[in-house]
Amino acid sequence: MLLIKNQFPVLIACTISVAPPVTVSAQAPTTSDVARWEQQAKNITIIRDQWGIAHVHGKSDADAVFGMEYAQAEDDFNRIETNYLVSLGRLAEADGDTAIWQDLRARLYADPDSLKAAYQRSPATLRKLMDAFADGLNYYLYTHKDVKPRAITRFEPWMALSFTEGSIGGDVEKINLRLLKAFYGGDRIDTAAASDDPDIEPRGSNGIAIAPKNTLNGHTLFYINPHTTFYFRSELQMSSDEGLNAYGAVTWGQFFVYQGFNERAGWMHTTSGVDNIDTFLETPVKNGATWSYRHGKDVIPMKTRTITIPYRTSSGISTRAFRVYFTQHGPIVGSEGDKWLSFSMMWNPVSALTQSYTRTKAHNLAEFLKVFELHTNSSNNTVFADSQGNIAYLHSNYIPRRDNSFDWTKPVDGSDPRTDYHGLLSVNESPNAINPASGWVYNSNNWPWSAAGANSPKRSDFPTYVEKAKWEMPRGYHMLKLLPGGKDFTAASLTEAGYDSWLPSFAVMLPQLF
Repeated sequence: MLLIKNQFPVLIACTISVAPPVTVSAQAPTTSDVARWEQQAKNITIIRDQWGIAHVHGKSDADAVFGMEYAQAEDDFNRIETNYLVSLGRLAEADGDTAIWQDLRARLYADPDSLKAAYQRSPATLRKLMDAFADGLNYYLYTHKDVKPRAITRFEPWMALSFTEGSIGGDVEKINLRLLKAFYGGDRIDTAAASDDPDIEPRGSNGIAIAPKNTLNGHTLFYINPHTTFYFRSELQMSSDEGLNAYGAVTWGQFFVYQGFNERAGWMHTTSGVDNIDTFLETPVKNGATWSYRHGKDVIPMKTRTITIPYRTSSGISTRAFRVYFTQHGPIVGSEGDKWLSFSMMWNPVSALTQSYTRTKAHNLAEFLKVFELHTNSSNNTVFADSQGNIAYLHSNYIPRRDNSFDWTKPVDGSDPRTDYHGLLSVNESPNAINPASGWVYNSNNWPWSAAGANSPKRSDFPTYVEKAKWEMPRGYHMLKLLPGGKDFTAASLTEAGYDSWLPSFAVMLPQLF
């Protein structure tokens, strides 16, 4: 059984008793499923502290994953299921036909057959964690007959590969739904005037690392300040006898600490301004009933796939099928005049999930940078600190090497071989600030050119596509007022700096108003 107890006497200690078998779907758990779950649950302890935060310990890392998924489901199963309905392209099964286009967008990448194949070729250690992820959630459903899933009544291990990075929204959400619907649904819209889907989610985060030379006690200080909606992530600790011991913010349903720390190191992610998602203008060529596209002197057949989207209706589940097209750059997601638009983003789910999990066990900068070589942390900047005194600002971890003469913020000609990618920028080729002489680094979703004050990377040393921002953000100006010159930071004074009430924008606007 999972032992649930409490660290403080203000809460009542209790033990989970296994409920009788509950059929939550046509695919009820088998006897062997239940026996396996119950056996693994004996290896796991969950302690909830006075704030209700779960502290999960297992004999193995997989046990810890099983327990943390169970604990997250206790806190908010609906959030977990919703995240996977979105990432798997199954939201229409719960919400109806209004979600068909969102599902089609997700399924351009998160194809179930491809994810199942990726699971099979994953390293055994990662498969074991994915197995535990699914088992923990399925055990929760087995023991909570009052919980009624909206659509996912059984989780499968491969599903974890659809949701690997932890950011608010994935890169796939940059695909314009109106253009997608116009292309595959036959809607007539002014594609040239179609703006991106409105982004109403407030986004932004602050990360600060202070080197020992600038702290009162001679130890590294690390400040993690994620900006998300209140319930977007849970807070928990997961540990094991195999060396796992991570505490921090976990996006619902994922099995790694996204922003947090272990006993030796801490990592903080902030939304990056890197330009690493590209749209290509493809030149389509009709060959009878098939389509090709031009690339240099070649005419290359487009790959196709039929995607069937189930959606809920008043009388049950119906389906809608789409034949979608792909070039070497990625899926076709719309059109502009007589050109088709293909979409290119980082999609390497096995490496991405490996990096997201493995970095939580990195105890120093060298180990963290080794994990960084997987190059699959695409939409985030990272602020890092360790107990050895190392601090670092690390720019987005996925940056295709491209011809810098093109404006990559706009669609580029996919038929021109000069727009081909040429591998990725290495960690050393990216605008990072590692152990700068300033003794501090920060990021507030702003550009990297002020990450360490005077010791920041220089914009002239890098291709323009490493960063889209054209000017400093107000929060950047604020940090540059608070951090330089500080020599005796303490945890209290760093926290006070984080809550400093000066508003740079008003400092500029109000004098003009007056």
